[in-house]
Amino acid sequence: MARAPPHASQVTLKTAFTVCFAVTTTAALIIFVVRTRGMLTLTACAAMVAIALNHPVHILQRRRIHRPWAIAIVVVAALLLLSGVLLLIIPAAVSQGSELIRQAPKLLDEIRKSRVFKVLDEHFGVEQVLRDNVPSLAKTGASPVLGAIGGVVSAVAGVATMAALVVFMLVFGPGLISSFVRQLDAAVRRRWERIISRSYSSIGGYLGGLLVICSVNATLTTICLAVLHIPFFLPLGILSGFSSLVPYAGPLSVAVVVTVVTLLTSGVVKAALVAGYFILYGQFEGNVLGPYVYRRTVHLDPLVTLLAILFLAELMGIAGAIVAVPAVAVAQIVVRDLLAERHEQRTVQGTEEATEG
Repeated sequence: MARAPPHASQVTLKTAFTVCFAVTTTAALIIFVVRTRGMLTLTACAAMVAIALNHPVHILQRRRIHRPWAIAIVVVAALLLLSGVLLLIIPAAVSQGSELIRQAPKLLDEIRKSRVFKVLDEHFGVEQVLRDNVPSLAKTGASPVLGAIGGVVSAVAGVATMAALVVFMLVFGPGLISSFVRQLDAAVRRRWERIISRSYSSIGGYLGGLLVICSVNATLTTICLAVLHIPFFLPLGILSGFSSLVPYAGPLSVAVVVTVVTLLTSGVVKAALVAGYFILYGQFEGNVLGPYVYRRTVHLDPLVTLLAILFLAELMGIAGAIVAVPAVAVAQIVVRDLLAERHEQRTVQGTEEATEG
């Protein structure tokens, strides 16, 4: 009785090569993201600023001003506005910030002597964690200064790089996107034009609303702390304003820090008043300002927003938390568009089959 020939292998050399190429490409992409996440974060932040500035550029273009001149006017106006704000707040902020740094060892010592800290130290070993991770400002004088100088230099270099990226994106970005879209097929081109238009409107609205939230937070917090005669009210108010860049988690963390500083410098009564202010402001931002921005511009669920912030903060740090909301908003727009197109295709296919039947 003849034996049946063995089945031929279904795995061809082409299939094996395709799988290996896909795995290698994915691994290379992951390594690239991990190794260059700092520059990717800087590029993402520059893109957000460029989108925000591109809206007034379009307004000037509608008034028959050529795009190069519109870009120059908007960039110069933004620089002048930023310089004016900095000239108003930097001197006082630097003075109060230096005083805060000078008194930091004393404040830390008072925290270590508090009853709450002792309880936490008994259960979680907080003292050892501080010794391992926080340099002693009381014992070292040059190290904090050198670290601050290095931080300032790095910050200035980062700001200069981001400013250059913003200008180049404003000048060459629209043309680059248009040339990319023109290379696509007609159906695919319409889809990506729709996605780009929705993403542009969503991110622009989000950034405008976020600027309002940060300004309101900084202004109200500074006024509250100044009225209560809290030391270092200006840097603490500015810090509170920047905390709104990280939705939900940022304001809560800064509220705890400001309340603790108030408790150590001004007593229990004023600390209670500051805590009450942050509770009231948190309700205002969470129920009025926040929903206006996140629901009317990016249409994100609060749980999705919080998860995006946690994961991107773990991947890219604070900058990742800042770009989390617009990144997830763009991803949501893409997914919804693809699902809507698939649903439309199924509806058309079902109609054709019913007609043929």
